[in-house]
Amino acid sequence: MVMSVSDEKPDFSTIEQAQPTVAHLFVDRVGKTPQGEAFRFPQGDGWSSMTWKQADERVRNIAAGLISLGVEAQDRVALASATRVEWALADLGVMLAGAATTTIYPTSTVDDTLYIISDSGAKVVFTEDDTHTAMIREGRDAVPSVTHIVTFDGRADGDDVMTLVDLELRGAEYLEAHADAVDERVAGVQKEHLATLIYTSGTTGRPKGVRLPHDSWVYEVSAVDAIGLLGEDDVQYLWLPLAHVFGKLLLTLPLQIGFPTAIDGRVDKIVENLPTVRPTWMGAAPRIFEKVYGRITTMMRDEGGLKAKLFDWHAGNARKVSSARTGGDSVGGGLGIQHKVGDALVAKKIRARFGGNIRFFISGSAALNKDIATWFDGMGIPILEGYGLTETSAACAVNRPYANQPGTVGWPLPGTQITLGDDGEILVKGRGVMQGYRGLETETAESLVDGWFHTGDIGEITPTGHVRITDRKKDLFKTSNGKYVAPSQIEAMFKGICPFASQLVVEGDGRKFVSALVTLDEEAITEWAGKQSSLQGADYRTIVTSDEARDLVQGYVDQLNSGLARHEQIKRFLILPRDLTVEDGEVTPSLKLKRKVVAQKFKDDLDGLYQD
Repeated sequence: MVMSVSDEKPDFSTIEQAQPTVAHLFVDRVGKTPQGEAFRFPQGDGWSSMTWKQADERVRNIAAGLISLGVEAQDRVALASATRVEWALADLGVMLAGAATTTIYPTSTVDDTLYIISDSGAKVVFTEDDTHTAMIREGRDAVPSVTHIVTFDGRADGDDVMTLVDLELRGAEYLEAHADAVDERVAGVQKEHLATLIYTSGTTGRPKGVRLPHDSWVYEVSAVDAIGLLGEDDVQYLWLPLAHVFGKLLLTLPLQIGFPTAIDGRVDKIVENLPTVRPTWMGAAPRIFEKVYGRITTMMRDEGGLKAKLFDWHAGNARKVSSARTGGDSVGGGLGIQHKVGDALVAKKIRARFGGNIRFFISGSAALNKDIATWFDGMGIPILEGYGLTETSAACAVNRPYANQPGTVGWPLPGTQITLGDDGEILVKGRGVMQGYRGLETETAESLVDGWFHTGDIGEITPTGHVRITDRKKDLFKTSNGKYVAPSQIEAMFKGICPFASQLVVEGDGRKFVSALVTLDEEAITEWAGKQSSLQGADYRTIVTSDEARDLVQGYVDQLNSGLARHEQIKRFLILPRDLTVEDGEVTPSLKLKRKVVAQKFKDDLDGLYQD
């Protein structure tokens, strides 16, 4: 029988009795399991480990160091770095200092980085290396609130730039003279105080700062704990960007539950690290699962012979088994026996590639292909897809191991309400919902109506209570790597750069990178072609499909990309042989792009851009 949300019996006392703030969560965790493993991290050619007690010493020194630099309660402290253990320690130090972390992707553009620091009013900025430090120092006039820079791997300058080691030593000295300074700060932190400020891109304008209080994070992790998804014996492998709301949630969960976390943000090391770390679970964006699936199936196809036939045989059976379980049917008879045999011969080896201990993966940030999810599930490595936004402190719904429905994002977390608007828009209410956008009262009022957050996503709720996402209400989309892209901004930028452009249609929703369809202004490009000896007298179609025109456009795309964050950059494009027209229903009479019409009409062309 297929379970429904009414069958679940979460332990609400876990939520009700949770600590009031992230700072208190950390202090409580250290008190409960001081000798338990907190973090595992790469060092040299191997891995090092840190207990909660050892982490506590460093975190308190960082907190005291920040206090000594003049950081007051609820001041903002920015973090611009890739995922690494120092990021975790610095963030916890900010929490114990009673301040709020402003997160910045290390791949953000200079303009976005400086804007976020300035808009947040950050007093101190943590950087990963000299490159990021130089970016901030060169734009110092744009970030007047910054008094100090603390770098993980960079060099100190004897003035306002210090290393993390310098900050910790400074903090240790401060605690010698002010022994209760950190404890006093922790005691003063309230659940409604700002904990995290995460900037998310909208369809127009600058990124918006999402204000997330301590109460939202405490609720999130206690709600996950309440459904029994994880335990102290679990081991997490964490590589996701900690600047992302999903990464921040995964970093906070162990404070509530107590399991160790192996941290290494190097994506190219995931496959190498998993057999060594041997985690029991891992959060990831869909692109990781797509790559793994593609790599394994391609490798098997290349092997050929008996191995390939055996793999295909078991993959087929695995999908049938997964579908049967999802539908509430028992798996027995011939299929059950065949699946057990194939599991021993095929799936066991695949699981070994992930360390052999994986109980499940959690997928978030973008839609996961249902076929891939079913394949993993049949291989004994279920992927629990979840759903959430920066504005909901990450998860507001997630599948459960005992009621996993591939193609859905699961049930709401206990204490979170999800309903549908009249137009099918998903609305969310609960403690995980943001306080609002920093300094943007109008945008906040438009998004938060009577306590309900309007997500902008279109969806449905199945008879079993599972939430399914079906569409985007607006043009904003996410790549399969979980990064937001605002196409209209990029399109407008391109038209300002390229004098030959008529239309640029940016695509990439749920795909591994951003691509584009380009059309060229007939008058402008024809005039240009008249100056090219190889194209003189050519018709429009010949001109725009020529190598010369492509090289021309490539130059402008390169120029465009230089001003975009990495995940926004156009990797491939196609110049269409004709312009978009009102007559063909591709643009409105006012020449506004009908994005869905164009995407459907040129679907084969767009799909071709993603074929290797």
